[in-house]
Amino acid sequence: MAKLLSLSALSMALLLAGCQAVNTTSGGAVGVERKQYMFSMLSSQEVNQMYAQSYKQTLGEASSKGVLDKTSPNAKRLQAVASRLIKQAPRFRPDAAQWQWEVNLIKSPELNANCGPGGKIIFYSGIIEKLQLTDDEIAAIMGHEMAHALREHSREAMSRAYGVALAKQGAGALLGLGEGGMAMADTVAQYSLTLPNSRGNENEADLLGLELAARAGYNPNAAVSLWQKMARAGGGAPPEFMSTHPSSSSRIAALQAAIPKVMPLYEQAR
Repeated sequence: MAKLLSLSALSMALLLAGCQAVNTTSGGAVGVERKQYMFSMLSSQEVNQMYAQSYKQTLGEASSKGVLDKTSPNAKRLQAVASRLIKQAPRFRPDAAQWQWEVNLIKSPELNANCGPGGKIIFYSGIIEKLQLTDDEIAAIMGHEMAHALREHSREAMSRAYGVALAKQGAGALLGLGEGGMAMADTVAQYSLTLPNSRGNENEADLLGLELAARAGYNPNAAVSLWQKMARAGGGAPPEFMSTHPSSSSRIAALQAAIPKVMPLYEQAR
């Protein structure tokens, strides 16, 4: 146990030594104020460029398969929602006004959507069709995913993973861990470092996304109805402790507590 604790301490020391504390976004009405540690050698621009290449490849593959949807009513709905949300993004970080934002719809049964670094948004048709999403609920999902990009959670995760990798690289020699010990160290690193951080990032994206959608004139109560639908569709989801996402009940409770903070913004934007 002492060796495993030493590994955690070593990983954090290496992480902090090569990182700088940054505020990627303003806290907004919901108060997301946590400072983030990013490796100075891993710039926002580099991460954005790397993801843009991956995004382009994904769209190219979808186009070649005939599943990239540019013209359907749902594709047009996404474009309309994105236009309103993107206009609000610079309120949280001014440089987002210069991002090359994109939104695309891929025909797929997946209940999924994401917004990668630099503002590259993908929705899969399954999440809209199977959950019968309203525009307000689409805005809740899109706002959440855009918040991940605005907060640079991908860059933060890459910085964190790099710190853990550096620690593990030297841990065998420094701590005398054998193969079995290193496997246990992987578990410790995952559950004491990576997973709690990921759940925290999800909570931040929920809150910031809620405000982003409200400022764009979308009803914040839709975030609650959205996650109620997701909970029904999810079936046998893993317990919260073993997941990178908060449980649906925890997520809904946090959203309900934050809605009064953003409701005046929604009323003003209507």
